Amino acid sequence: MPSVDIPDLVHRYYSAWETKNRQILEGLLSDDFTFSSPRDDRISRAAFFDKCWPNSEKIRARTIEKLFEQDSEAFVRYRLQLRNGAQFRNTELLRFEGGKIAEVDVYFGRTIEQPIE
Repeated sequence: MPSVDIPDLVHRYYSAWETKNRQILEGLLSDDFTFSSPRDDRISRAAFFDKCWPNSEKIRARTIEKLFEQDSEAFVRYRLQLRNGAQFRNTELLRFEGGKIAEVDVYFGRTIEQPIE
């Protein structure tokens, strides 16, 4: 089996949010994908799209600040700017199986006052 370019998949995942391209995002997620955050506990792929995808409309820009890859996982810290000007930083742990994203765990960060550089 060919190796998976995890950093490329991570960048494509976040780009799909920024460009509001649900079709690309759907192609990146496994059928048994789960999503967790302080507000969600391993919700299904369908629940993720119902609950989380509408938030893509609020996103102006996402900047990956750190990306660490080990085995079949990536740990990402990013800065997100919303259309209303608010900014915050989150971290996410993404797990990959068979060239797709199988799981995302989100850890909420803090609000940021300075603009994106």
